[in-house]
Amino acid sequence: MGFLALGINHQTASVAFREKVAFAPEHLADALQSIQKLSSVNEVAILSTCNRTEIYCEVVPGQDQPLLAWWANYQQLAVTEIADSIYQYWDESAVQHMMRVASGLDSMVLGEPQILGQLKSAYAQAQAAGTVGFGLSRWFESAFATAKQVRTQTAIGESPVSVAYAAVALARQIFGEISQSQALLIGAGETIELVARHLSEVGIAGLTIANRTLANAELLASQFTQATPASLSNLPDLLPNADIVIASTASQLPVLGKGAVERALKLRKHRPIFMVDIAVPRDIEPQVATLADIYLYTVDDLREVIEENLKNRQTAAVEAENLVLNGSAAFMSRMRELTAVEVLKQFRTKVELLSQEELAKARKKLANGADPEQVLARFAKAITNKLLHGPSVQIKQAGAAGQLDRIEWVKQLFEIDQLTDKKS
Repeated sequence: MGFLALGINHQTASVAFREKVAFAPEHLADALQSIQKLSSVNEVAILSTCNRTEIYCEVVPGQDQPLLAWWANYQQLAVTEIADSIYQYWDESAVQHMMRVASGLDSMVLGEPQILGQLKSAYAQAQAAGTVGFGLSRWFESAFATAKQVRTQTAIGESPVSVAYAAVALARQIFGEISQSQALLIGAGETIELVARHLSEVGIAGLTIANRTLANAELLASQFTQATPASLSNLPDLLPNADIVIASTASQLPVLGKGAVERALKLRKHRPIFMVDIAVPRDIEPQVATLADIYLYTVDDLREVIEENLKNRQTAAVEAENLVLNGSAAFMSRMRELTAVEVLKQFRTKVELLSQEELAKARKKLANGADPEQVLARFAKAITNKLLHGPSVQIKQAGAAGQLDRIEWVKQLFEIDQLTDKKS
């Protein structure tokens, strides 16, 4: 059996096509068990996210076509449609690929940590479906261990590379400890949701989410225990209590002007406010930046931070790639060693069966009164002949074929040179 990683991701297919080949969570167990029924597949797990769908298998070497045909049929597509976007990795390359995925090295955002949790979930779902065994379990656990090394031994995840994360990181730089700070988030879209999530994770004291449509603000605020929804019309009243203001709406005109900020500063007795305007067009009037005690950053300022952090991540990625190479090599070495151990067990079992068979014959002869010396001699000769018959045939065939490397390996295996040295 060999290891196979078969997949489609954001680099090989559009989001529209990725949606077609993805597996819904409620259908995953059925899909896993259906794949395992293929005669060429022993074990299987599926990772299906918005950016990638990958099938990890222990499979008969070279037998990827039945799996590809199954995938196309399951999703009611032509094989040619999937084949144009597919990639596949075998054995050590497959192991390296999973380790790179787990470490965030193959993600749209280099070093992002969410994929590791998604991969762990895929493993758990395959376990629940009963489609993973010894081989895939070792593969996944090795990938998780390497990802942990990448996280702890490199700086791949330390530098923020999303606008939302960069905004929160800047806020922490300015305020240091933000567990006593109040944040006002203007908008209720995806970016503001990410900002709210990051602020919640770093322990912000309070969140106010203001949006033109109050129902959307209420829906987002309900996800966070420290969040309160508000209407955009209440901004002048909300602003004096805000230490951090982050805005991202779809408005074509600024929603926060210089006058409102000046009034808020007076009420705050000129305690500073950190502001980030992520929107394009801008939500905060540029003149606000001229006010004392205001720290205003735009999306362009954040991009500079992100670009610098991406460079840092790319440097760390080189170290991470080396960890992946070392991890995959160590994994394959362990698997080959385990294969050798299994062969040794089978060899020992075969020898013991031969021994028991000849021993039974010898005992029978002794019970019939045969000469013990002759019985022992015949026993030794029979054991020797039976053990050496197969290897002798193979050695002769190797010699006739000119396979001298196999002859040399036999000499090492049975330490024939050492035996010759002892005799001389």
